[in-house]
Amino acid sequence: MNRSDHQSKTMAVAPSARKENVYMAKLAEQAQRYEEMVEFMEKKEESRNNEDHVFMIRDYRSKIESELLDTKLIPYATTGNSKVFYLKMKGE
Repeated sequence: MNRSDHQSKTMAVAPSARKENVYMAKLAEQAQRYEEMVEFMEKKEESRNNEDHVFMIRDYRSKIESELLDTKLIPYATTGNSKVFYLKMKGE
């Protein structure tokens, strides 16, 4: 393989990786907004002493976080740092 073949293959991969990174950044941003929304609802129900709703919110959040981490974030993490970050998040 000559130098120009290698460069064209490298450039062909770069847009795909960039697209994936942009998608993952958007996904992480949405997850953060989701987390903030659920935490808001949880605090609201706690202030109302509605423990049944608090329990349901916590259970729901746990299931969604686990599913998101296991099916979208961890498998598609493109760098070691991002994979470690998501695995730490899962451990918490």
